[in-house]
Formats: sequence, C-alpha cells, structure tokens
Amino acid sequence: MSVPARRLPSWAWVSGLTVGAIAAVAVLAVQADEGSRPTGATSRPSASAPASAKPTPSKPASVAVPDGSGTGRRIVYALGERRVWLVDASDAARRTFAVWPGTVDPEPGSYTIGQRTEATTGSDGVEIENIMYFAVSSGVNIAFSSALDGSSPPPAAPGTQTGGVRMKTADSAALWTFGTAGTTVTVVE
Repeated sequence: MSVPARRLPSWAWVSGLTVGAIAAVAVLAVQADEGSRPTGATSRPSASAPASAKPTPSKPASVAVPDGSGTGRRIVYALGERRVWLVDASDAARRTFAVWPGTVDPEPGSYTIGQRTEATTGSDGVEIENIMYFAVSSGVNIAFSSALDGSSPPPAAPGTQTGGVRMKTADSAALWTFGTAGTTVTVVE
C-alpha cells in the first residue's frame, strides 16, 4: 500500500521564500557596506585640496583642533582640510571627520546653527538628511548634511552654486546630536 504524498500549504512556501529573500538581502547589504562608496570629481580644485570629492579617511578625534578656532563648545570647519571637529566645553575634540564641500564656501568667521531640517531634497536633486544651516555666502545657504544613501555629492554642473557641506551618514548623525540650534560654528581657512 502506497502512502500519498503530502503537499506543503502555500503559506509555508511563501514564508520560506520570504525568509530566504530577507537573508539574501541582509548578506548583500553587509557586502555593499564594506565596499567602496561612489565619488565624483569636485568642480573647483584648490591648491590645498586634491581634485577629488572623496574625503580623506576618517581620523581619530586626537587630530588637533585648528589654531584660532575659538574656545568652548563649538563645531570647527576647516575649509582647506575639508574637515569638521566637534569640540566640547573643555576644548577637547570629541570627533573629527572629512567632508565634501559644495561649490560656495562660507567666509572664515564665527556663525551659529540656525534652522535644522530632518530631511529634504538638496539643490543637486539628492535626498539629504540632518540639514543644519549656519551661513549664507553669495546668496547661497551653507549647511551641513548627508545623503540618505551615504554617497558623496555628484559633480556640480559648471556655474552651479551649491552650499551643502556633505559628510558620511554616521558623522552626520553625530553632528546632528551635537549641533543644536544656537551652537557656534567656527569656519577657518
């Protein structure tokens, strides 16, 4: 006497395929996070910066805060180094990281974080988050932000004025927590 074959119910197949797809996506996401990030060429190379929009590798917080950047709790943005420091009230750097500047730089000086916006679309059409406005230069708003996908900004079209100072997502999250409205931003050469 033969035993009839038992069929699995359709919900079991769907559940099994869903679990398999989630596992595959998780593996691919981990591999993608370990890979290289897209970069674009900058539209305005300078003598102090390479002609690449790719920031220099992250450095530990022990990198010295630039001289002449003030005292007390503040954000320091060094134009030539393309780097930001989060400095606590004791003048110790708590974090430093590389950034991708826009095509318009703020003048060296002291500013404060004004408007903060959680997410929007940048002037380059990229979805951005953790936007913190701190200056206006040549009629262009200057703000810190990061792309939602973690990428560097695309090259700006010739003549385009952009004021976004982009950074990696983790750095943007740290800056968002540190830079509340009214926090001092010191811009140095």
